[in-house]
Amino acid sequence: MNALGKKIRLLRHQKGWSQEDVAKRLDISIPAFSKIETGITDVNLSRLNQISKLFGMSLVQLLSTSDSEEERQAKDEIDELNNKLQVREAEVIELQKKVIELYEQLHKK
Repeated sequence: MNALGKKIRLLRHQKGWSQEDVAKRLDISIPAFSKIETGITDVNLSRLNQISKLFGMSLVQLLSTSDSEEERQAKDEIDELNNKLQVREAEVIELQKKVIELYEQLHKK
């Protein structure tokens, strides 16, 4: 994924929009938008302008590769949420093991 695609994906996540939401707003297909986010397709200037307006920023801001404070905060929040998710997943696995053990004990009697 290229830097522009990552930035567009981050902006989309910050808005709480799905790929489908953005694709509809841009009047393109979901696969076409996905290719923009993943960097598979080159984006022309008019589409970049349309994307920048959609996210309420200038074209220069959209194309800027330096991380803003907001982007760094968003990345930190995402990392924190991912860590919490991993902890919860481990807890779920442990609970599943306990359920299996109890089920086996119940059927042994």
